Amino acid sequence: MAQVGRINKLKIVKAVEFGVYLDGGNLGEILLPKRYMPDNAEIGQSLEVFIYLDSQDRLVATTDQPLASIGEVAFLKVTQVNKTGAFLDWGMPKDLLAPYTEQRVPMEEGRSYCVYIYEDNTGRMAASSKLSLHLSEEGRNFKRGQEVALLVASRSDLGYSAVVNGTYLGLIHNSEILQPLRMGQKLKGYIKEVRPDGKLNLSINKQGHAAVDDLSSKILAHLAENNGVSNLTDKSTPEAIFAVYRDSKANYKRSIGRLLKLKKIAIEPSQIRLLE
Repeated sequence: MAQVGRINKLKIVKAVEFGVYLDGGNLGEILLPKRYMPDNAEIGQSLEVFIYLDSQDRLVATTDQPLASIGEVAFLKVTQVNKTGAFLDWGMPKDLLAPYTEQRVPMEEGRSYCVYIYEDNTGRMAASSKLSLHLSEEGRNFKRGQEVALLVASRSDLGYSAVVNGTYLGLIHNSEILQPLRMGQKLKGYIKEVRPDGKLNLSINKQGHAAVDDLSSKILAHLAENNGVSNLTDKSTPEAIFAVYRDSKANYKRSIGRLLKLKKIAIEPSQIRLLE
């Protein structure tokens, strides 16, 4: 069954001067304009196409790929704002509307926002920056330390809200932010904690034993490359530690403590030293 707002694989059933018609099943025949046709397209051939409504609300197919489909989140730029709402560039000829009622903050022309793509009650595709209305904030199936894909969505006094694996919302607390983050940034992250209410606290650093093991190896390699000595100690600033290891001071202290117990290093007042 063909679906609007998604990639479909449809068969060519009729050729006309201005393109071909595809078998849209329950949606009827759908035009693929000539400019989107691959070379040597012929009747009976199946094509992967995206189906959407054009400026006259007619179903049309394209072989171009949108920046996001229904049910997905994307960081899109506002091209125009009028009395209807804000219009966003999502890679299609017809811009995507974000109604005023679906804007977390008033959108401004030229700025970009993280939005969820959905189908409104008229069957048209639309965008919403009120992500909490569309994405779950309860992620009880996640485990502490689990690696996830993050999309930085918005800023608050507590930290940054991020989309987790495209389907959930979580929080990167201010205490976890060791580097500048920007809206729309995609990065690897980790589940720091699943709270009793099911909400997710996130980190951009590895958690638990995996974090210590990984950083311990980096510390030993750094010492080996610098004549067995480093001036980074447990008294060094978080900024100095992050500049070298891209990790937190807390993880660094745990890692050098582990290496000390293993008798891999000696910790002196102004340096750490690699032991033979």
